[in-house]
Amino acid sequence: MCIFVFPLMCVCVCVCVCVCVAQCAYVIILMAVFWCTEALPLAVTALLPVLLFPLFGIMQSKDVCMQYLKDTNMLFVGGLLVAVAVEHWNLHKRIALRVLLCVGVRPALLMLGFMGVTAFLSMWISNTATTAMMVPIVQAVLQQLNSEGEPGESPPILCSSEDPGLEVEGETKPPSNGGDLPGRLTGGMILSICYAASIGGTATLTGTGPNLVLTGQMNELFPQNGDVINFASWFGFAFPNMILMLTLAWLWLQFVYMGFNFKKTWGCGSVKTEKELAAYKVIREEHRRLGPMSFGELSVLGLFVLLVLLWFTRDPGFVDGWATNLFNERAEYVTDATVAIFIAILLFILPSKGPRKCWGRRNTYEADEPSGPSVPLLTWRVAQKKLPWNIVLLLGGGFALAKGSEVSGLSMWMGEQMSPLKTIPPWAIAIILCLLIATFTECTSNVATATLFLPVLASMSQSIGMNPLYIMVPCTLSASFAFMLPVATPPNAIVFSYGYLKVADMAKTGIVMNIIGILCITLAINSWGRAMFQLDTFPAWANNTGV
Repeated sequence: MCIFVFPLMCVCVCVCVCVCVAQCAYVIILMAVFWCTEALPLAVTALLPVLLFPLFGIMQSKDVCMQYLKDTNMLFVGGLLVAVAVEHWNLHKRIALRVLLCVGVRPALLMLGFMGVTAFLSMWISNTATTAMMVPIVQAVLQQLNSEGEPGESPPILCSSEDPGLEVEGETKPPSNGGDLPGRLTGGMILSICYAASIGGTATLTGTGPNLVLTGQMNELFPQNGDVINFASWFGFAFPNMILMLTLAWLWLQFVYMGFNFKKTWGCGSVKTEKELAAYKVIREEHRRLGPMSFGELSVLGLFVLLVLLWFTRDPGFVDGWATNLFNERAEYVTDATVAIFIAILLFILPSKGPRKCWGRRNTYEADEPSGPSVPLLTWRVAQKKLPWNIVLLLGGGFALAKGSEVSGLSMWMGEQMSPLKTIPPWAIAIILCLLIATFTECTSNVATATLFLPVLASMSQSIGMNPLYIMVPCTLSASFAFMLPVATPPNAIVFSYGYLKVADMAKTGIVMNIIGILCITLAINSWGRAMFQLDTFPAWANNTGV
């Protein structure tokens, strides 16, 4: 019903006030309602500018369509292809189990290990895929720690490898007999996974959708910004904030679900119990089942490390990077997207098996090995199945909205309406907006939230003479702070589906997590963020734009 009724209610805006500003505002309001209510699929709603902007005379169709495949979209596709390869070769599971073997099974350290591994993996691969893999591991370990009888063999860990998109598939649910695990420890451990996934994704530019929306909007609204937001600069700002948030989240979850009984949770001065030994055995057995690293795993790991190194050294900021010296002296020819696509293409070229006469093989051909070319590290069939194409359209829809707002004059009009905010201290504006966005993102997609708010915030910052990054960076991070409701984000939905938590549990714990996140962002943007992005000055690139 909303699909038909709401457009008719708002169409008077275009009929009575036939100006481009009102027409563009109508499109944005319509998309905001559809994104919040999910009356249409999120990606389908993102296509509305292709239909409505030409009909209203705001932009030509060819200009609108060009917004849907920009540099940021290619950065997303390249980064996700590498993440799909990591998933496909089970590298993420190997890393997780290896770290858990190192930290042990004392409750406090075990939670720290789970959160650390989840956050690290979420920096590089989908938050949803990371959560879907980690929760069964947590479940198997806690079955041994919480078992009433004698510790015994644990059932195999069922790790889902579902499409890391916005939808949560049925296969992520646990076996029917998994809901018997007692104690608050289980709830805290399970909840720590989805929190760590959301926090970890904020640390890298490709870790979560809102970060990519920010860099895309910066390039769209402020084309002369000098690549102020790139992989290296974002990591330098967001990674310390992620570490701080993760530590405080760990302490908060300990307090709520374990208390501060150091002898019990840390195992100070005590000997490991049979249950703890059995839990450790579960982790060790799962790691053993993976076997030795194959040629394909090592190749993907090598390409992943190469990707990260090239991203960091392309334009680190404090010195000229390799791209500046080799390619970008006259213009910015090589970007982070170039690097991501280069590594992604290599995944489809390099073989998944080493030469027959090396890599620990005998010189003689084995009869059971088929002759012919080896399968590449990543096939298009796997990539097509696992890549969340809907996010590509969501990002494109956001860029189309930003361009339409600029062309129609809506951005300038909104900026003029917000000029009275000059009297409010910048830090107060930032906190209020972060609270607003953290609340809004509990009800709608974090990518859609960032897409709707960031162009408005850019206009507001220009109108009051504030560095746009002082507002846009904290609000981008806040769009990922969906800690309170199961429906807020796919990782929350996955952990809630296991039946160990109530909505009230998530809400009570999550509201404090939102406050922790906003306080951490406020500290970050007013300390090292102020120095990194020179937030005390109004930059020339923001003053000269036509927004």
